[in-house]
Amino acid sequence: MVHHDQFTICTHGHGDMTDLTERVAEIVEDSGMLNGIVNVFNVGSTGAVGSVEYEPGLMRDLPEHLDKIFPPSRDYHHEQAWHDGNGHSHLQSTMLSTSYTCPVRDGKLLLGKWQQIFHLECDVKSRQRPIVVTVIGE
Repeated sequence: MVHHDQFTICTHGHGDMTDLTERVAEIVEDSGMLNGIVNVFNVGSTGAVGSVEYEPGLMRDLPEHLDKIFPPSRDYHHEQAWHDGNGHSHLQSTMLSTSYTCPVRDGKLLLGKWQQIFHLECDVKSRQRPIVVTVIGE
């Protein structure tokens, strides 16, 4: 069986993180599936989804260290073509991924005690991000 759902988050620009765990868990529960997988997908090429211990230190560490790997305001080829200031945003999102897949067992997300599903806004401005959740299982 396959169950699709979607919700929208409002971000506050580059480096903003949102905990998606509760919303995703509700969708898994609503799907009625007991065992399988859930995929969480950010619609757009400058946002990322993954798992992390969602705590204030890591909420700062992740975007800060991504900016060291792909710093803003660099002479990226994307900037030369589009001049929109977000060449680094595309690279950060690609490096992390625009989706995350988690096992589902007994109708619950199979996450560690300190593991949550997050969205990271990599773009330079606030966005309304559609988050698509697909539950596949039985």
